[in-house]
Amino acid sequence: MNETIRVATFNAFLNRPTQGELIEDLSTPNDAQAQAVAEIIQRVNPDVILLNEFDFDENGTGIQLFQDNYLSVSQNGAAPVEYPYVFLAPSNTGRLSGFDLNNDGIVATEADIGTFTYANDSFGFGFFPGNFAMVLLSRFPILEDQARTFQNFVWQEQPGALLPDLPNTPEPQDFYSPEELAVYPLADKSLWDVPINFNGEIIHILANHPTPPVFDDPVIDFNGRQNSDEIRFWADYITPGAGEYIQDDEGNFGGLAAGESFVIVGDQNADPFDGDSTPPAISQLLDSPFINTSVTPSSAGGPEAAERQGGFNFTHEGNPAFDTADFGNPFPFTPGFSDNTPGNLRVDYALPSADLEITDAGVFYPTSDDPLFRLIENENQDGAVVSSDHRLVFVDVATAAPTPEVRRTVRDVEFLGQTSFPTGTVFEGTEVGGLSGLTYDAFNDVYYSISDDQGNRTANLPTGVAPNEPARFYTLTIDIADGNLEDGDIEFIDVTTLLDGSGSPFAPGTIDAEGIAFTNQSTLFISSEGNANNLIAPFV
Repeated sequence: MNETIRVATFNAFLNRPTQGELIEDLSTPNDAQAQAVAEIIQRVNPDVILLNEFDFDENGTGIQLFQDNYLSVSQNGAAPVEYPYVFLAPSNTGRLSGFDLNNDGIVATEADIGTFTYANDSFGFGFFPGNFAMVLLSRFPILEDQARTFQNFVWQEQPGALLPDLPNTPEPQDFYSPEELAVYPLADKSLWDVPINFNGEIIHILANHPTPPVFDDPVIDFNGRQNSDEIRFWADYITPGAGEYIQDDEGNFGGLAAGESFVIVGDQNADPFDGDSTPPAISQLLDSPFINTSVTPSSAGGPEAAERQGGFNFTHEGNPAFDTADFGNPFPFTPGFSDNTPGNLRVDYALPSADLEITDAGVFYPTSDDPLFRLIENENQDGAVVSSDHRLVFVDVATAAPTPEVRRTVRDVEFLGQTSFPTGTVFEGTEVGGLSGLTYDAFNDVYYSISDDQGNRTANLPTGVAPNEPARFYTLTIDIADGNLEDGDIEFIDVTTLLDGSGSPFAPGTIDAEGIAFTNQSTLFISSEGNANNLIAPFV
């Protein structure tokens, strides 16, 4: 039986405006934002996680402090997590170009560090070298000698690059000078191919964080064009024969070898339907036949946030259940506000290769009645960010290699109460009883409960119940808003008869339903445990 690994991406917003400030903040276990970020990671408990917007320092002091003082310390009862393997490499953010990249007539120098002048003339926007960088954490060995980085890959070396063009000039794609284009990198931060050994099975983590397609001239669209081309880099890298032009920082050419497994992770800063990204942008990955998009990470909190915050969210075409970022909040916070442009978007992705089976996926986006909502409630903090304006996204993929059974952490369990129904309780002509399985549908906020009635009783039936009542499951609601489960908190709202392969109710003596599970594809799995005495074979 295949085991699974959980791969996640999280724009953790652990960036600071001055160099060394993040190290200072993480040197004690008392930074509230870092505590919230760490608790989210502990609650989701991924095996591998890319942290975007984590300031880089070449000695890795910041990430070590974050592990020692936050991830390795229980946050509000969540189990600590440990990542013995770290991949860290320089970023283009805050790396001075020596050119006037924003064409404001000023060429920034080291003396401008910490200013917008410095940031705007850096290859990637950053107030100091390594600002807004990224880091990869893993429970499994990283094959560093096989890792590839593409920090220095020059944008114009990409065939058909969407280089920005000044309007009303005869020269094509002339926003940047020839001298600038000769060295201007494609990656806003960097692009990494990091192979990880999952007990003998190698999976390549393809990590990046493209520039946002905003904060630029909307006509020239230099950020939007770079964003789209950086996303295209991975589309070419994973497509056999399409990445021959790609050169890594060691001088080696070519893309990923055919047949290699991978997961693309990162804040791609592009929504497939909404926002300001420049086509084809994220569709280059979502439409790729080499990527498994059969399951889209989702949450119940995304739709609730879109409805609650309103405003620009009501203009969106995309499903808010897939949103991964909370944008558009006015600053400072105004009670009863509505979101401004661009609203909440899907911009963070964990995309496995087509050969990897997705067993689960999700977005950490609690609803407002969830106790963990406190970890994300940015809108109630006078504009301050509790953890991040992005949400952690994860995907679970099956591997052929066995993984340690101890890797999963169970969240705190609290007993809320119990309730029972008198024998003979009837709902829509069926006796409610023998409920042997229960599953939750977060999208509709209802539960489904399977009855283990074999559908063959003819005697001792309650009044109004016909003989041989069929195998069935119930739809019900459970009200635990007050934190307790008591009599009256459960309401049955529907009953569904199970049908066999011919579309008819199961005949008596042909099924012994026992288990039920709801999938994030809005389908149900129901198991029959079988009965050897009656020659009923188990099946799903």
